[in-house]
Amino acid sequence: MVLDVRPVLRGAPRMEIEFDLTPEPVADVTFPENAHVTGVLTDDAGYMRLSLTATLPYRGECARCLSPVQGVFTLEFERTVAAEGSMTEERLAEMDDAYVMIRGGQLDVDQLLREELLMCFPMRLLCREDCKGLCPVCGKPLNEGDCGCSQKEIDPRLAVLKKWVDKSEKE
Repeated sequence: MVLDVRPVLRGAPRMEIEFDLTPEPVADVTFPENAHVTGVLTDDAGYMRLSLTATLPYRGECARCLSPVQGVFTLEFERTVAAEGSMTEERLAEMDDAYVMIRGGQLDVDQLLREELLMCFPMRLLCREDCKGLCPVCGKPLNEGDCGCSQKEIDPRLAVLKKWVDKSEKE
């Protein structure tokens, strides 16, 4: 979304912002709707601040038990707004996580917001924080209860010794 911020540059103290943003694709996650972005651009005696909140519904699978997961991811996005020519391009590149630049009376926030959504979106989705996952032996979801499988695993490098011990116990 390219925002026309000329009213704020002419002296308006604030500008309300609301738009929808198509998110970048994320592996194994679907977005049933676009991100809804709301916020405000404020000017306090020449100090301009952009504050946005993006809400993004998502669907995917739990990384531990593979059950369906859905929810809404919320991102708070805040940057200081600088007028064109007030900073060198090198300085802006160094401080790109703190500033956005007005160019020709317009502010383009789409790419910055998409990148921030992608960087802050969870790497793994969980159905709940204490998800127990799947049994490594039978594959039963452990959130539903114990499956009865033996959780004792023998190191395959020592399996030969176990055979020897079992043989000597039989004698």
